[in-house]
Amino acid sequence: MGALDGRVVLITGAGRGIGREHALLMASEGAKIVVNDLGGTADGTGADQGPADEVVAEIEAMGGEAVANGDNVTDWEGAQRMVNQAVEAFGDLHVLVNNAGILRDRVVVNMTEPEWDAVVDVHMKGHFCPTRWAAAYWREQSKAGKEVSGSVINTASGAMLGNLGQLNYSGAKAGIAAMTLVAAGELARYGVRVNCLAPIARTRLTLQTPGLEEVVRAPDDPAKFDLYDPANISPLVAYLGMESCPFTGGVFHVGGNEVGLYQGWSLSNDDIIAADGRWTVDGLTDIAPRLGDGRSKLASVATSIGDTFKGFGKRVATE
Repeated sequence: MGALDGRVVLITGAGRGIGREHALLMASEGAKIVVNDLGGTADGTGADQGPADEVVAEIEAMGGEAVANGDNVTDWEGAQRMVNQAVEAFGDLHVLVNNAGILRDRVVVNMTEPEWDAVVDVHMKGHFCPTRWAAAYWREQSKAGKEVSGSVINTASGAMLGNLGQLNYSGAKAGIAAMTLVAAGELARYGVRVNCLAPIARTRLTLQTPGLEEVVRAPDDPAKFDLYDPANISPLVAYLGMESCPFTGGVFHVGGNEVGLYQGWSLSNDDIIAADGRWTVDGLTDIAPRLGDGRSKLASVATSIGDTFKGFGKRVATE
């Protein structure tokens, strides 16, 4: 018996990298998979059905069931076709994994409008469109009296906390985390849970991120645990897709042998200053620097995703 026996799973961006690993593991746990992948390059250009077809062939070779889908996640009708294909091929849809993404890195003073639009489009609209159509399907199932146990699993990034040179990507990933919280609240009434990952792994995107090429490379010794293997991410995705999983509205750190739960933006009494009535500019000038050591704290917020990846490696290595 697999953990996902009978579950129908739609995974976007499943032709390569983390998405491919999700598809293979979830299929090995008994799920029936719709492998969506446009087959574009890391910057979102081009299209190739080959990667999706190859993953389907791998799943079928191990005795699983899968179909390929080449629709663009940002296409409204294409996203509807993905959901419809799952239902037509396998009779239902239980899990949506929003994984597709691209990079077009540039510092803000050099970033172009198309570079901004493309990244925000693929990540945010590319999460919204499939989620919208999956949610509509589950709502209709719920209204018809069927007990629904749906799961949406989104993909953010540690870059959502701020990564220099990735204004578009960091902004989109932070938006995905926020979308997760709203969707979790809205879809609970239909029996649907919504969670989000912030994975640390070796992918086409991280290999193109300045400062990460050497950090994430596979160990020279094949017997050594590969900290950045994208397959390390997929067990959490399979768990979140299980009917019995209790989590919703969670944003999870995952990579190597670590799983953690982000606490999000927090505000304690120690982080608040209050005046007797409306603040004045002079009053803020005198008092506001007490907030988190003022400028020093703000300057430390946006550093480099490389620091996150390197710190992760040291943390695991010392355990």
